[in-house]
Amino acid sequence: MAIRITCINKDNGNHENPNLAITHLGWINEKGETGKSTRIQIYSWIKDKNGLAYVTDNKGNSVKVITAETRTGTQYLKTEADSTEKNNLLSLPECK
Repeated sequence: MAIRITCINKDNGNHENPNLAITHLGWINEKGETGKSTRIQIYSWIKDKNGLAYVTDNKGNSVKVITAETRTGTQYLKTEADSTEKNNLLSLPECK
């Protein structure tokens, strides 16, 4: 079952700072159920359980969320390259 990421939270609540890590992601699944999970929970679900997550823009275009790791081993999420230069995850609103 796929989930659409709908919002994010970042360390210290500073949503606009691109250098702070995403801590939580809000989502909705195909059944209309909603939830909020940590970055590591979503990372593990995608990587270990073949979960599918995506983000949509205001035009309805979808881009897949994938896992990545820094050189020092920090696990994070990003979107596949698409036709926009903006960061699809960081462009999402703050989760309430």
